[in-house]
Amino acid sequence: MGFEFTMDSFNKVLEDISKNFIFYAPRRIPGKGAFSDTDVVVYQEVEGFGQIELDEKSRFSPKEVINPITQTLFYFNENGYTEPETNNKGIIIFCRPCDANSFKRLDEIFLNNGPFKDSYYESLRRKVKIFVIECVQGFENCFCVSMGTNRFDDYDAFIRVAEDRITCDVKDNLLPAFVKHGISAEMRPDFISENAVKVAIPDQVNKTIFTHEMWREYSERCIACGRCTVVCPTCTCFTMQDIFYEDNHKCGERRRVWASCMIDGFTEVAGGHDFRPDKGMRMRFKAMHKIYDFRKRFGYNMCVGCGRCDDVCPEYISFSNCINKVSALSREVNG
Repeated sequence: MGFEFTMDSFNKVLEDISKNFIFYAPRRIPGKGAFSDTDVVVYQEVEGFGQIELDEKSRFSPKEVINPITQTLFYFNENGYTEPETNNKGIIIFCRPCDANSFKRLDEIFLNNGPFKDSYYESLRRKVKIFVIECVQGFENCFCVSMGTNRFDDYDAFIRVAEDRITCDVKDNLLPAFVKHGISAEMRPDFISENAVKVAIPDQVNKTIFTHEMWREYSERCIACGRCTVVCPTCTCFTMQDIFYEDNHKCGERRRVWASCMIDGFTEVAGGHDFRPDKGMRMRFKAMHKIYDFRKRFGYNMCVGCGRCDDVCPEYISFSNCINKVSALSREVNG
């Protein structure tokens, strides 16, 4: 059902819903950017629609809402362990279609990638409702159309902002709050149909691509900072840490902490062997996982084309260009 709101009436909807939900959305944080006196847009808790940043792509993705950067899995002592208490409220995430599609990719890794589900991820994921923010123009470095993630139809609400009016299409059981404060209106979701950046995904990848000299470029340029994987909405690598308290070394907590296949030491194993010591090897692994390995297992590409990796790379390495190089080489090899 479609509804139209003023900013004030839509905030009343959020106020009603906030009794049972926490809202997360892209939010501008003044003075916290990479350089002096610059801002950064990140996903944080918001209380009203006016706090949501609509004009700039968020530097970080919403994945940390349900896959926290640091997550305590349990506390332990010499007698046993206990899991931390969790908030009983649901979670509403305001995001654009590419990021909404990224949750499906995270679900595959944490819930469908083996015989067991990740219970810590699942406990947060099942609370989530997605409010999609209309995106018909995109941002610099976006290539969601090429990745097929420019549309997302499985939303709970679709939000369009035009001047001082907000129009919504609502599917969920939150409907009563929208009916209470809104005016019935015609609403048909619209999605971006073309990006400035275009990517060609190879249908077939010849095995010679994995040993091709193209990866040497990244050995020379990449500095293994890991920024690309930190901002990526579909990267899921993590490591474990056991923290022992100073006042009692028999007590502590086990934490799951984000890690990256692009940084030094991630693939190092007992005995000092490192499976991918070279930065070009790491770029190959990441790129082929996004457009080849994941697709072989789940039937679609892992990358959602948000372009954040291109936005943040200090060496101006373009992931979209990397994919196009792989495609060009694949066509050349396959004839």
